[in-house]
Formats: sequence, C-alpha cells, structure tokens
Amino acid sequence: MAQSKKSTSKGLGKGLGRGLSALIPENDEKSEVIVKEVVVKEPAEIKVRISQIEPNKEQPRKMFDEDSLIELSDSIKQYGVLQPLLVQKKDEYYEIIAGERRWRAAKLAGIKEIPVVIKDYSDQEIMEIALIENIQREDLNPIEEAQAYQRLIKDYKLKQDEVAEKVSKSRAAITNSLRLLKLDKRVQEMVMEGKLSNGHARTIISIDDKDKQFMIAQKIFDENLSVREVEKLMRELEKPSKVLKKPENDFVYRDFEEKMSKLLATHVTIKNRDNNKGKIEINYYSQEELERIYDLLKKLN
Repeated sequence: MAQSKKSTSKGLGKGLGRGLSALIPENDEKSEVIVKEVVVKEPAEIKVRISQIEPNKEQPRKMFDEDSLIELSDSIKQYGVLQPLLVQKKDEYYEIIAGERRWRAAKLAGIKEIPVVIKDYSDQEIMEIALIENIQREDLNPIEEAQAYQRLIKDYKLKQDEVAEKVSKSRAAITNSLRLLKLDKRVQEMVMEGKLSNGHARTIISIDDKDKQFMIAQKIFDENLSVREVEKLMRELEKPSKVLKKPENDFVYRDFEEKMSKLLATHVTIKNRDNNKGKIEINYYSQEELERIYDLLKKLN
C-alpha cells in the first residue's frame, strides 16, 4: 500500500513538468527544509563570537557606569546573556544596533559567544532604535539625549514634532532638552559626569556669559547647592544693582579692576567712596580656588 502511494506521488511529480520539478527536489525531506527557509521572514537568534561584534560609533550613549557594568557582568557569569543583541552585518564584523551595555558586560565576564539577532536598517532607523532603547532604559544622561535629538533634526531633517512622536515624548520635552546644548561646553561636561543635575543645568541656562555660567556651575557642585538654592541665587543675580553716583576718576578704578581680575584670574570689584577710600572684593567659587588666590598673593608679597 505504501509502495502504491509512493509510485503515485512520483507519477504526479513527473506530470507537473520539468520546470517545477527543477525548483522542488523529489526528496520530501529536502523540500520541507527549502520551504521553511522561504516562509520564515523573522530573523532567528544565533550565537556569534564576541570578537566579531563592534559598537556603533554613532550611538547616542557615550558614558557607561562602571559599577553598573560590573553588576551586570556578575549576572551574566551566573545566568548568561538573557536578551540577544540587535546587530547588522558589516563587511567583516557585526555592528551593534541595540545592546552595547550587554556586550560590554559580556566582555567583562569573559563570554566568548553572545546571542544576536541580525537585521538590516537604515542609518536613521539605527539612530532611532538606539535612542528609543536608551530612553526607555533611562541610560542616557541629559546631554547625550539632547545631542541625539539634535542629530535626528539636523542630519535627518526631522521636525521637533516628528522626533517627539518617535520617542513618545511631548514637543515641549524635546524643546527643553535641546536648550541644554546652549550651555557652556564645560558645564555640559559637568552634567555628563553627573556633577550637575538636569534641574541645576536648566536653572543656569539663562546666564549669557559663559565664564560666569561655568563659575556658577562650579559653585553649585562645590557647595552642593539644591535646585531651590540655585533658583534663589539666580534671582539675586538678576536683581538690578543699585546705581551709584560714579566719581569723576571712576575710570581709574575700573582700570585697576580689570588689571587685578586678569592678575588673579577671577572677578575683582573695587568699591570706591567719594573720599578715595573703599574696599576690594575678590570672588572665589571653591575652597581650591581660594587657596590658589592665597598662594598667588603670597608670592606677590
């Protein structure tokens, strides 16, 4: 009976013509494998040597917390990499689309192979995926996040509304984030290093003088000021100063102010009275700066 079915099946195969039989081999098992390969569209998870994987140089996240990486590395040693990396194939390596933190931790753990899913995306799609993943995990610091938004707007000609929609945030949130890039570069570095919070940074954006902005940022860090205290400080700075009647030779004192400020590398104010008596105020913004000024004055003695 089995022989009869088999011979009938072969007869049908021959009757369909040589064109179809050339595409589908007579061996039933081989045919099934080929059909499966055609039907499966979703990329499967595979294992790749970790030495064949490289991070994406354009990925938004630049800073990784070492303690957090060590914790994840210990977990990987015990349980392995539970979630595969998303990568795309380059000429001689695989480039990470999402999962650089897992890759770094796996390297620390001494893992030789790591699970990946291979996909093909455009540069813009890769940027969007990396940004969204990091935002969802809250892995980006405020400056990295702002830089990523700016790149989507500048390089890929997206509007703020479109960026907001892609990352599921309000347009106002995107606008406020981008404003951080107006900060002095030194202040941006302090935010990236965690010396200043997002709230602190937003509070001092309105200071146009970059050097003054940096000095206030150092004061916030050195004195561990709260956001509320910084807001109070900003209100004091914004108050219009009392207009005093300037003496006839006021330009002489302003010249001395400028020379002393350059000499001490900090802001110096000379408050002169009508009788040519007054006081000199030397600003400092940390204990280290005070010691520096003291040492400088000591040398001048």
